Amino acid sequence: MLRIQPAHIRFVFLNGLFILMSFFVFSFLAAGSESGWHFESLRQKLISDGFDQKVVEEIFSRPEMEFEANGISRYFMHNESTLNYDQFTSKKSIRHARKYMKKHSSEFTATEKIYGVNPKIITAILLVETRLGTSNGKTSVLNSLSTMAALFDSGVRDELWRKISASSDLTRQDFENWSKRKSDWAYNELKAFLTYTNQENMNPTDIYGSYAGALGMAQFMPSNILIYARDGNLDGKIDLFNHADAIASVASYLKHYGWHPDIDRKKARDVIYHYNHSNYYVDTILKISDLL
Repeated sequence: MLRIQPAHIRFVFLNGLFILMSFFVFSFLAAGSESGWHFESLRQKLISDGFDQKVVEEIFSRPEMEFEANGISRYFMHNESTLNYDQFTSKKSIRHARKYMKKHSSEFTATEKIYGVNPKIITAILLVETRLGTSNGKTSVLNSLSTMAALFDSGVRDELWRKISASSDLTRQDFENWSKRKSDWAYNELKAFLTYTNQENMNPTDIYGSYAGALGMAQFMPSNILIYARDGNLDGKIDLFNHADAIASVASYLKHYGWHPDIDRKKARDVIYHYNHSNYYVDTILKISDLL
């Protein structure tokens, strides 16, 4: 009877393990390259605009980077009028909002003293935007903005059109016009996002928000963060996932657009409209404030 030596068994086992691991590594790299080509032109554009080449290459080589075709398709389905804002004026929602104001009363007091913005309005906005910070979004901000920004590349647009054309009512020309316009906008937001995360020493692949790229409890776009966001708790860092910073940032934004302690209702409507260009949204914010 043939006896297999232990050394031979170890060799066969290790050789098989090596082959298996090689297969997984190859599959992983192949998946990364499959998604990576979408962002090649975008990477070069960022580098040409002054972003550090090593940083850009490192970020875009991460396995978390994905082309968000499904996320972009939501732009063609979103309809403001179908959103159920009434859910935020329910007794349960108002009760939660009152508890939130009580819990963060010190932050609201400090913020009102500096910016003169009514805490009820700030609370109403945070309630509608993210349910007071409990629902900040599940989409990678980096992936979403990068995907839209990459649409300046005709090859990327062709790929996206193939993915969405069957389920979209857009004509190819309408899609081209939308893509070029949205790409310019998203590229500026992507640059702001990378600038913000670098300044605050944040990992850009760890930040999740809306499919449009808005982030934090206040759902600020990155360009607005750089201008209006504030360090509410004075810890030397602006983090819109922090309650004090989110509260102060909303107040800073509203004050910039004209909010003051004695503001009348008509002017208040105009200011809130800057936050979200929807009369339905503005009416909801004011109604919540009245109920509070």
